[in-house]
Amino acid sequence: MLEHRQTPDLSDYHPSGTLATAETMPSRWYTDAAFLELEKEKVFWKTWQPVGRADMVARPGDYFTCDVVGEPLVITRGTDGKLKAFFNVCAHRAGPVASGKGNRKSLQCKYHGWTYTLDGKLMNAPEFDGVENWDKSAVCLQPVRVVEWGPFIFVNLDDSAPDFMEVYGSIDEEIRRKGFDIGRMRAMERRDYYIDCNWKVYVDNYLEGYHVPIAHPGLYRELDYEQYRVDTFRYYSSQYAPIRPSKDGDIQGRDRRYVRTEAEAEALYYWIFPNTMLNVYPDNMSINIILPVGHDKTLTIFEWYFEEPGTGDGWESMQQTIAFSDEIQQEDIEICETVQKGLQSRAYDRGRFSVKRENGVHHFQSLIHEFLTK
Repeated sequence: MLEHRQTPDLSDYHPSGTLATAETMPSRWYTDAAFLELEKEKVFWKTWQPVGRADMVARPGDYFTCDVVGEPLVITRGTDGKLKAFFNVCAHRAGPVASGKGNRKSLQCKYHGWTYTLDGKLMNAPEFDGVENWDKSAVCLQPVRVVEWGPFIFVNLDDSAPDFMEVYGSIDEEIRRKGFDIGRMRAMERRDYYIDCNWKVYVDNYLEGYHVPIAHPGLYRELDYEQYRVDTFRYYSSQYAPIRPSKDGDIQGRDRRYVRTEAEAEALYYWIFPNTMLNVYPDNMSINIILPVGHDKTLTIFEWYFEEPGTGDGWESMQQTIAFSDEIQQEDIEICETVQKGLQSRAYDRGRFSVKRENGVHHFQSLIHEFLTK
């Protein structure tokens, strides 16, 4: 349990509420392995985490397994059509009650064959006659909070955490107000990237456009950088990154990847604490999920969702969108890995923020401090 592990000293960082006077998190918060154990307990297991898609449990009896930074889960669609989530841990001797994905009328432990209904109740415990002071009807898989939002499924391991809509409600309202229907989007492609850096390095990088002119020359040609801004809210931030107006003579596909349209002006970009990025357009959407594999290794999951692109121009546009995203990701991987090395240098401990460009990073780091210390 967490109390048997060494808890890192948090006294060396007190984020200033004023961006102009604030310092960044000390390098130790990125390089000390003890921080990840604390972050699992106080950040990842207390926030809403995307774990799969609604189409993975579309029918009664469908299920899939997943984990939230080391905690094994199973998601089911009961015979009554209700979505359920449980720890994938048998009440007998902690064996798994499901593996992979599929469709079943029950869940059976792979260790001793204990069988549970899709709503978590124990149905059968073989050869358990004679056990005293034990009530079979009271034995259940431990439930987990779960919600379905658009094409996504989110879970939260903490019963006392804010409700999903308390965190995502304003985002949901804005998406609907703009006329976007994310429920019509379906997954078209997923790519996984393993990066040699702390997960917070990657999130820091995502939350500012300050590095765009230097690190992303292709993206810089597309964006109206002077208009780029980040607006922060309680548990999330949004980015305004408009496409640069085209010049006379620009040819799409040669001089520019994109030509600004009214639709582009309506694009929505969100980061939700601690590790979810959502980019919404009129006809497509992408989600980026940032997961720590170790204190110095990160998995970034990219998924792209589209309305049915069909063939021809629609399919080509989709492939160009994914290819451009991959190009930017490769550039981010390079900078994040070199930053991780720099954080380990005796020459660096902490820095300062650009008031104009890095308010999103300060917001994230302040939330990390809040969750780890409360």
